[in-house]
Amino acid sequence: MRSPIRLSLALEAGDLVLPEAARIAVFAPREGDDLSPLPKAFCHVITGFRPDHDYFAGLGYACAVAPEGRYGAALVCLPRAKARARALIAEAVAVTDGPVIVDGAKTDGVESVLKECRKRAIVTGPVNKAHGKLFSFPAGPGFEDWAAHGPDTIEGGFVTAPGVFSADGIDPASRFLADHLPAKLGKTLADLGGGWGYLSARALEGRDEIEALHLIEADHAALGCARQNLPDARVLLHWEDATRWRPDTALDCVITNPPFHTGREADPELGRAFIRAAAACLKPGGQLWLVANRHLPYEAEMERHFTRVEEAAGDTRFKILHGRGPSRKGR
Repeated sequence: MRSPIRLSLALEAGDLVLPEAARIAVFAPREGDDLSPLPKAFCHVITGFRPDHDYFAGLGYACAVAPEGRYGAALVCLPRAKARARALIAEAVAVTDGPVIVDGAKTDGVESVLKECRKRAIVTGPVNKAHGKLFSFPAGPGFEDWAAHGPDTIEGGFVTAPGVFSADGIDPASRFLADHLPAKLGKTLADLGGGWGYLSARALEGRDEIEALHLIEADHAALGCARQNLPDARVLLHWEDATRWRPDTALDCVITNPPFHTGREADPELGRAFIRAAAACLKPGGQLWLVANRHLPYEAEMERHFTRVEEAAGDTRFKILHGRGPSRKGR
């Protein structure tokens, strides 16, 4: 959760002056971040991550997945990935006529970003507080080389984009699961947290009996890549939080390589939430195929939500857990 204290201190000290009655672009805030020092009526939250989008929309903020028009100021909530942080700053500079504010935790690399920005612009600040820094500079030329480049093409001809999960290559856990899926998966499937589409593409190979495959992904950019990687009429793409999405009709099978990080820390609860969601999506005889790092404790949650659970395959790095028959008792 981002502390509002750095922004409040900068405004109170007069080091940062916001233009009056002008829109403020807020790039990539995370669920739980406190934006209260900014005037809500003029804020435009820009995020492609569905849970964050829904959180701020629920608080009454105007939200979009991309900038719309010009802004009087911009706040960049610094992400951990350096390439994405640079791209967001470049995007903010390109659409803003006033100050660009950068706020980030030390663990997100804000100090190195500050040093780099000082080489390109006249920086005000930083405000050092709550294990982070906030600084600002006037929008202007000098950041063009930080702009996000177009999609990349990796092994297998798959298209990815900077900042999405496994952008530089096929994720080894997804490959491991794809290599061990059975020949028959059923007619209706879901790929929870399907990213740019590798696991779905592999699931469709040689399985003509599949009639519909729902790919659910919270990252809007990754979903755009999946649209290019899966030119198959059976694929249905959903920009949704996989832990909340439910099909109109119960499914035969769910496949998933669930995320297990929030920030820098491992959070097995994310994977457990995917297991619960999968069970809620399935027919009484439906099945879940899940891959996870060997150390992640998912077996107990699987046993709570499925009548039959087994480790179908595994090595020193990964394990594939197979659950069959969602348990009504576990729901």
